[in-house]
Amino acid sequence: MYVIIKKKNKYKLIDKEEINNIVGFQMTSHNKNLTINDSSVCNIEVVSKVLAHPLVYKKVAKKYNKLLAILTELLISDDDSGDSFREALNQIERFRVEVKNKYREYLKQKELEMMSKQLKALEKEATVRLYELNNYYTRQTSKGK
Repeated sequence: MYVIIKKKNKYKLIDKEEINNIVGFQMTSHNKNLTINDSSVCNIEVVSKVLAHPLVYKKVAKKYNKLLAILTELLISDDDSGDSFREALNQIERFRVEVKNKYREYLKQKELEMMSKQLKALEKEATVRLYELNNYYTRQTSKGK
């Protein structure tokens, strides 16, 4: 295991136990390994929040844009059972939990608020449509009796 020392710009071999205690954003590469002093490196952990911010923001923005595309597709669909609205609510909650647990400390408050506002609007729309659909079905069943 190696750590880059900023002042000396040299590699230094350190103990594995010290590395396990480091908390940072872990960059995983799929089938791509770096070679440092004839050693293969596949996982890099970025400790500096300033360096990790652009990496995390890019990753979260990609997931967020994908989520928005899925949510708009689910909300536009004409589903009479309400499954698409429930799925949209589940996707929103799953994304919020993931951002909260994994990426919150690397993102800026302004970015989190922007995403939260848009997700709240979509969540509100889904709950309103689900509520209307449930009311429609209860009225239909009560008329049938």
